[in-house]
Amino acid sequence: MSVPAPAWAPAAVPTPGAAPDGARMDAVELLVHDLDAMTAFYQQAVTLDVLDQSGPAATLGRGGVASIVLRQEKDLPGRDARGAGLYHTAIVFQDERRLAGALASMAQRAGHLYQGSADHLVSEAFYFADPEGNGLELYRDRPRDQWQVGADGTIRMGVEFLDPNRFLSRWYDPDSPADDGASGDDGVSAAIGHVHLQVGDIPTARRFYEGVLGFDVTAAMDSALFLSAGGYHHHIGMNTWHSAGAGPRAATLGLGDVRIVVPARDDVEALADRLRHHGVASADDGRTLRLADPWGTRLAVTPEASG
Repeated sequence: MSVPAPAWAPAAVPTPGAAPDGARMDAVELLVHDLDAMTAFYQQAVTLDVLDQSGPAATLGRGGVASIVLRQEKDLPGRDARGAGLYHTAIVFQDERRLAGALASMAQRAGHLYQGSADHLVSEAFYFADPEGNGLELYRDRPRDQWQVGADGTIRMGVEFLDPNRFLSRWYDPDSPADDGASGDDGVSAAIGHVHLQVGDIPTARRFYEGVLGFDVTAAMDSALFLSAGGYHHHIGMNTWHSAGAGPRAATLGLGDVRIVVPARDDVEALADRLRHHGVASADDGRTLRLADPWGTRLAVTPEASG
C-alpha cells in the first residue's frame, strides 16, 4: 500500500506538464550482492529502520515509508559505473537536525565512502557511495519561499560550498538520536526526495521524461537535466557526466527499478494512454504500470493508497 508523502514535504503547485502535480518518488530498488552487509549499512550508517525483511529482500525507511528496497542477486555481475542506470538515490530529511544526525552516523561508520557536499540554493546535500558503489545523497530542502524561480518556471539551483564540519557543529546534537521519533504528524522524518540517473544523451532523455511521461523541466544544460511535477526543484535528475553514449542497460547489480506514486488510478491510466500513443511498451496489472526508459531503466507507477 502506498503511504502519503510526508506532511512536511513542499506542497505541490499547479504546473503545465501532463504528469499530475501530486506525483512523487517512492522507494528505489537496488539489486545487491551481499544483502546482510547492505542492510546493515542502510540501517546503522544511514539510520533507516528495517521495515520488512524476508527471503532475499529487505525494505528500509522511516515512519512506515520505504526509501530503499534491497534485493539480493548473487549471480549478476557488478554495476557498470559508466553505463546507464543510477547516479544516486537522494533521501530528503525533515530538517537540519535529522540530516545532521544521519551525517554524523555516516561520518562515524562510513566516512571512507564520503564523496562531497554542496549548497544547491534549494537544498543542502551530502554525497556518499554505498558499499557496493551505488550513489547516495542525503539532503534537506530549504523552504519553498526561499527558492528562486524564473518567469519560465525554471528553478535556480547552484553548486555552492558547503562545509560538512560547520554543518555538524551547528546542527548535530550528540545527545539526540538521528531520529527521535518526534517527526511530523505522520511520523515520517525521511523519504525519497529524488532519483538521479545516468543516461546516454540528454535530448533523448528529455523527449521521454518530458514529452512522454509529462514531467516539467526545472533546469537544463548540455550534460544534465532536472524535471519535476508540482513545482518541486526536481523529482528526477539525469546526466551524461560518466555515461555519454551509453546504450541499453545490461543485467547487472545496481539499480533495480524506480518507483513513482501518482494521486489516483486515473493518472495511471492517462499515462498508459500516452505510452500507447508514443509506442512505448508497458504492462499494467491493475495496480502498477511498468515500463522502461530508452536505456532500459525500469519504472513502476502506482496510485496513492493502492492495494
